Amino acid sequence: MLYSTGRRKTSSARVFMKEGNGNIIINKIDFKKYFFFIIMQKIILQPFFVIDNFLNKFDFYITVKGGGIYGQAVAVRHGISRVILKYDLSLRSKLKICGFLTRDSRSVERKKYGFRKSRCRPQYSKR
Repeated sequence: MLYSTGRRKTSSARVFMKEGNGNIIINKIDFKKYFFFIIMQKIILQPFFVIDNFLNKFDFYITVKGGGIYGQAVAVRHGISRVILKYDLSLRSKLKICGFLTRDSRSVERKKYGFRKSRCRPQYSKR
């Protein structure tokens, strides 16, 4: 059993991979029920489109928490890509070209004191 972590914004996904027949379970629910939008399902399956005949060999048990639905989907994709890389290092070039191994470090800018939001300042009055 292999383990890896994927992250995006405030979402973090723990991915466990073991030999099986292609089941993907996210938070004890089938991934098609957890991510009911087809776009999110495609985001999760993107590493398997790059690597042929990999999904049917392994089962993935994933726990994800934090953030929104899109951030969780990208965190799961990042974790799946990293655990695949631990299994077979020769697949690194294919995953790296598609950008699945890069952790997207963008997050919400913090609020500053004296301002209403992070960059929204009070109205300036000259006179």
